[in-house]
Amino acid sequence: MKKDTKKDATIKQIFPVVGMSCAACAARVDKTLNSLEGVTASVNYAAAAVTVSYPPEACSPEKLREAVRNAGYDLLIDTATDVEAEAARLRNRHYVQLKRRTIGAIALSLPLSVISMCFPQLPYAGYIMWILATLVVFGLGRDFFINTWKQLKHGTSNMDTLVANSTGIAYLFSTFNLFFPEFWIQKGIAPHLYFEAAAMIIAFILLGRTLEERAKGQTSEAIRKLMGLQPKRVTVIKDGQEVETGIDSILPQDVVVVKPGERIAVDGTVLQGSSYVDESMLSGEPLAVRKQPGDKVFAGTINQKGGFRFTADKVGSDTLLAHIIRRVQEAQGSKAPVQKLVDKIAAVFVPSIILIAILSFLLWYVLDDANGFTHGLLALVTVLIIACPCALGLATPTAIMVGIGKGAGQGILIKDAESLEIARKIDLLVLDKTGTVTEGKPVVTDWLWTAEGENCKDIFYTLEKHSEHPLAEAIAQGIRGTEQTLEAFESLTGMGVKGKAKGISYYAGNYRIVEAAKAKVPAPMEEKAQLLAAEAKTVVWFVKGNEVCGLAAITDRIKPTSAEAVATLQQMGVEVVMLTGDNSQTAASIARQAGIRRFQAEVLPDQKAEWVKKFQSEGKKVAMAGDGINDSAALAQADLGIAMGQGSDIAMSVAPMTLMSSDLLRIADAIRLSADTVRTIRQNLFWAFIYNLISVPVAAGILYPVNGFLLNPMIAGAIMAMSSVSVVTNSLRLKKKKSLVPAGVPTVTDTCETDEQEAETPQSAAAGSVRKEYQVTGMMCHHCQGRVEKALNSVEGVHATVTLDPPVAVLEYENGQPVLNIEELQKILTEKAGDYEISEK
Repeated sequence: MKKDTKKDATIKQIFPVVGMSCAACAARVDKTLNSLEGVTASVNYAAAAVTVSYPPEACSPEKLREAVRNAGYDLLIDTATDVEAEAARLRNRHYVQLKRRTIGAIALSLPLSVISMCFPQLPYAGYIMWILATLVVFGLGRDFFINTWKQLKHGTSNMDTLVANSTGIAYLFSTFNLFFPEFWIQKGIAPHLYFEAAAMIIAFILLGRTLEERAKGQTSEAIRKLMGLQPKRVTVIKDGQEVETGIDSILPQDVVVVKPGERIAVDGTVLQGSSYVDESMLSGEPLAVRKQPGDKVFAGTINQKGGFRFTADKVGSDTLLAHIIRRVQEAQGSKAPVQKLVDKIAAVFVPSIILIAILSFLLWYVLDDANGFTHGLLALVTVLIIACPCALGLATPTAIMVGIGKGAGQGILIKDAESLEIARKIDLLVLDKTGTVTEGKPVVTDWLWTAEGENCKDIFYTLEKHSEHPLAEAIAQGIRGTEQTLEAFESLTGMGVKGKAKGISYYAGNYRIVEAAKAKVPAPMEEKAQLLAAEAKTVVWFVKGNEVCGLAAITDRIKPTSAEAVATLQQMGVEVVMLTGDNSQTAASIARQAGIRRFQAEVLPDQKAEWVKKFQSEGKKVAMAGDGINDSAALAQADLGIAMGQGSDIAMSVAPMTLMSSDLLRIADAIRLSADTVRTIRQNLFWAFIYNLISVPVAAGILYPVNGFLLNPMIAGAIMAMSSVSVVTNSLRLKKKKSLVPAGVPTVTDTCETDEQEAETPQSAAAGSVRKEYQVTGMMCHHCQGRVEKALNSVEGVHATVTLDPPVAVLEYENGQPVLNIEELQKILTEKAGDYEISEK
C-alpha cells in the first residue's frame, strides 16, 4: 500500500528519462517509480519524460534516479545544468546514431540479398554473405541483443526479444551450415543459408525505429519555443539609470523599461507611459491592448509603437508564461503510455514461440528413434524462422506511413501514429474562435458615406495612418487614399484621433468621439450603426467639424468553409463546441454564422485546458483545434490537438496534427483517414497472425504423421517473405481510397452578407468577384506551401489557396477589389515568404 500524503505536501516535477527504446521500457520505468512509497508517476514514452509527484519527507530526486538506474535506465535531475537542453542533446545524439545504423544496415543488406537470390554459386558467396550479415546483425543491430538481455534480467520480453531470437537463430544456423555443411550432407539434407533474412529483418526494424524516434524528437520543440518567448536580457532602472541585465537578475518591485518592438520579460504593472501591447499569445485575439499606468502586462507579450516602464510583480517561475509552460508539460506527461499492440502481443508471443520450438525438438527427439535429432533441430529452426516478426513489424508502420503520406498530400500534417489512430474516436471537437473559425485579422466589412464624406476620404485615410490603434491599419487599407498634410494631430484616449486640415477639425473613433465633437448623426446612419453593432461588429465614426460624414464596420470574418465543416462534423456524430476569450455578443454572432450550437465566451488560456478536462471527465474523446500560443495547454491536454497552419509555431509544435490550409473541412478528412488507416492496420495484423497461426504448427511438423510433410527452413523463409509482401501490398491499397477532397479545391465560396439581411449559412460568391490562377515555382514541401499561402492571404480582400502538386495558387478577389499584377504579387511573396516565383498560368 502506498502511503497517503496530503496534496499540498507533495512536490510535482517533470524529469527527462534516458534509455527507453519501446513502450515496454516506459511501462518498466512507470512500474518502478510507482512502487516507491508515496510516489505517483506517469511516463510519457513519446516525450521521453516522467511526471512525478512525491512527498519530500519520504523521497527525493536522487532516490528516484537510483530506482530508475537500477531498472536499467536513467533520470536527469541535475538542477545545476539546463536539464531540457541536456535531454534534447542526448535524444538528438541517439537519433543521429540510429539513422546512421539504419542507412548502414540497408546499404549492407541490399547486396547481401542480391547475392543470395541471383548469384548463390559465386566463389566464396557464402563467406561474403556471412561477413555482411555479421556486420548487420551483431554490429548495426547490436542494440536488439543488448535490450533483450536487459529485458531477460527483469523477466520480461518485447519486440527486441523477438527480433534478437529470430535473427540470432537464423544467423547461427546459417553459420553452422556454412562451416559444417557435411553434418547435413551426410544425412542426405542440403544445407541452406539464411543470412539475407537475418540482415533484412534488422534493416526493416531499424527503419521503423528511426521514423519513430524522429517523431518523438519533435515533442520537446513546443517547450523550447515557449521558453524562447522570454527575452534573455532586459533593461531595468538602477539608481536612476537604465541598466541592461540578465532576466534571472530581475526581482519583484524592480522597474523595467520596455522599448517599442520589445518583448515584455516578466509580469508587472505599468508605472509610466502608455502603448499598445500584442497579447494574442495569451488571449488569441488579434487586436493589441492599450496599456496605461495601473494596467497589467505579462511576460512574452510584444510591445508595439510606444514605450513605457512597469514594476515587476511576478518573476521566474511565477509568471503567466511560465505557468503556461508548466501546463503544457504536465498535459503532455499526464497521458498514459501508449502500449503498442505489437509489443503487448510480443510479450506473450515470444515465449510461446520459443516454447513451441523447444517442445517441437523434444517431441521429435523422443518420438522418432531414427532421425529424431535431425528432424527436431530442423523443426526448431524452422519454427523460429517462420515466426520471425517481419510481417508483424511491418503491419503497423507501413499502414501508418501510407496514411500519414496521404494526409500530407492533402495538407494534413500528422506527427505520430498515435494521433492518427485516435482521430477516428473523436466525438467532441473544441474550436478556438480567432484564426480557427474566423480568419484571424480585422477587416472592414461595411462602409457608409455621406456626399461630404466621399470628398474627405483622403483626410480620414491620413488620420488612420497616423493612429497607433490596431484597427487603424484595417481602415487605412480599406480606404486606400492619398496622404494629406495635417496642421495638427492628436490622439484622444478612449475615443480615437483628431486632426486639423485647412482650419477644419476632423475626427475618427468610437461613438464617444461623436459626442465630443457635438455632431449630429443622421437617422439612417444611426439605424445602420445599431444593426452593425448587433452583428458584433466594431463601428468607427468619421466626423468633419460637427457633421458625421461616414462610418466603417470592422470584424474578424468567419472563414468561407467553417459553416460547412461544422455541419459535416455534426453529421459524422462529432459535437462541436467553441471556446473564445472574446465577449459574449461577438461569440454568439460567430457561433450563429458557423452553425455551432454550443459555445463559451470570455475564456482565459488556463480555462481552455480546464474545459477540455471537463469534457474528458464526461467520457468524451476530445479534439482541440486552435492557432495561438494561448491554445497550447488545451492542445496538449486534448486527446488530439489540431493546429491551424497559419497560426503560431508553438501551437503547431504542441499539436500532433496540423492543417496547413487552416481549413476546418480537413478535420473531417483527418477523421476519415484515421478510420481507413486503423482498418488497414487491423487487416495487416490479422493476416500477420493468421500466417503465424497456420504456419507455426506446420513448421513444427504437425502434418508429418499425416502425409510425411516436413517444412523446409528455406520454404519457411519464402513464406515469411510472402507474408511481408502481402502486408505491404494491403497498406498500399490505402493510397487509392478516395476519402479526401483534393487540397486547394474550394467547396464553399466566400460568404456574402447584404445590408438588409445577415447570412447565417454560406452563400454563393458575390457577383463581380474575380478568381485567378497562378503558377508558383520554388515550393519543395508543405512548409513552403504554407508560407506562400500565408503571404498571399495577407493581402486585403484576397482569399488564397495554394497547392503543392500541382504548384498552383488560386486567388479569389472580393467584389470591388482590384486585381494585383504579377509584379505586385511577386513583391509580396519575396517580402513575406522568401525565394518563390509567381507567374500567370
